[in-house]
Amino acid sequence: MSHLDQVLAKIDADLEVSLNRLFRWLEVPSISTDPAYKDHCRAAGQWLAEELKNIGIDASLRETGGHPAVVAHAKGEGKLRALFYGHYDVQPVDPLDLWDRAPFEPSIITLPDGRKAISARGAADDKGQVLTFVEACRAWKAVTGSLPINITFLVEGAEEDGSKFLPEFIEANKDELKADVALVCDTNMWNQDTPQITSSLRGMVYEEVIVRCADRDLHSGQFGGAARNPIHVLSKIIAAIHDESGRITIKGFYDGVPETPPEVLEQWRGLGLGEAEFLGPIGLKHSAGETDRMLIEQVQSRPTCDVNGIIGGYTGEGTKTVIAAEARCKISFRLVGDQDPEKISANFQAFVRERIPADCSVEFIKHKGSRALALPHDFPALVAARSALRDEWDKDPIVIGSGGSIPVGGDFKRILGLDTLFAGFGLDDDRIHSPNEKYDLKSFHKGTRSWARILAALAE
Repeated sequence: MSHLDQVLAKIDADLEVSLNRLFRWLEVPSISTDPAYKDHCRAAGQWLAEELKNIGIDASLRETGGHPAVVAHAKGEGKLRALFYGHYDVQPVDPLDLWDRAPFEPSIITLPDGRKAISARGAADDKGQVLTFVEACRAWKAVTGSLPINITFLVEGAEEDGSKFLPEFIEANKDELKADVALVCDTNMWNQDTPQITSSLRGMVYEEVIVRCADRDLHSGQFGGAARNPIHVLSKIIAAIHDESGRITIKGFYDGVPETPPEVLEQWRGLGLGEAEFLGPIGLKHSAGETDRMLIEQVQSRPTCDVNGIIGGYTGEGTKTVIAAEARCKISFRLVGDQDPEKISANFQAFVRERIPADCSVEFIKHKGSRALALPHDFPALVAARSALRDEWDKDPIVIGSGGSIPVGGDFKRILGLDTLFAGFGLDDDRIHSPNEKYDLKSFHKGTRSWARILAALAE
């Protein structure tokens, strides 16, 4: 029996013990966005550091400007060094009354279709995913006394709070964090039986816009018809962003957007992702994206613009007939290819300013932006992971982009020069950030086995 076979057998035999470890970690309410849970966040980081020490990996809590990060180093047999990233913090649980069971009392539940799942806040995002990797390392250490490759662990405690201090931490410790490839498991599978490697991630630009007109709220009976209404002004601007075909009208917006090769489009077409399958479960029927693009392009390989919130005027109970003094909105852009976040931001602000009437003003609040990321199809770690996942799941993994953004991938590329392999085992129905978060038991078990295989493949 090969070492890998022994490692896989060890993972199978220890599944119950591994679940018990995960349950203990899930019991810690490490909500990073709420200062009341500061000590719990530190406790969650300390728990992971101690578990890594227990399997012979040098680990410690490291201070950042916010919650501490867990940094650990494990020497392996080969020359390759990987930087593994995850996060131990979790989302708030509100609204609590929508949970079927206590969010920090993990349990195994049976889903309507018969699947077994781990129910708890953080089960899928990201404690369960992180522990698939840790348990794979534990099995390798137990069987061989070592790991197939050298691994540095970086597990932060503030991803759900925007990773505000992570870039600064990476910059300050870039020599220590040097590696050949980064590994991230905070992503999903294609479906419960088909693994997926996320080969690209969209970038992000996030802006807040505040339009001001009169110097105070006005009586609409006295001033209506004469005074500018900032809600009307902002609504017109928002409406002008997209044309009839769903394209974005901001100058230069599509600069740097690549066309997907025909052979790749043909592969995507063969996946059969239609409106009914994708939109039906959320109560919709018709795609609202670019009319000349497949749905799968709209959600993962094309740039987008969405209004995430709009505020203005009186929104309380009953009536109050006012013309508001100001209106504001929050707008996000998802970027692809070589789109430049700074240029997109500048062109968007110019687009808005051109449409502001002479007696009104506009203010912008700019948030962190990030470029899109993409792996070359012949990237060695990608090739190795494809082979490993095929062996575990008995089918070729889907290699496809993600519509979301994981800014740490951009930080690794910008600061450390690292490409990142995104291979996770979450599912679309895991309800992350929502009540009743869960992580399939199959995802946890076969995810651990998958990482064991990936480590062996990377060593080759």
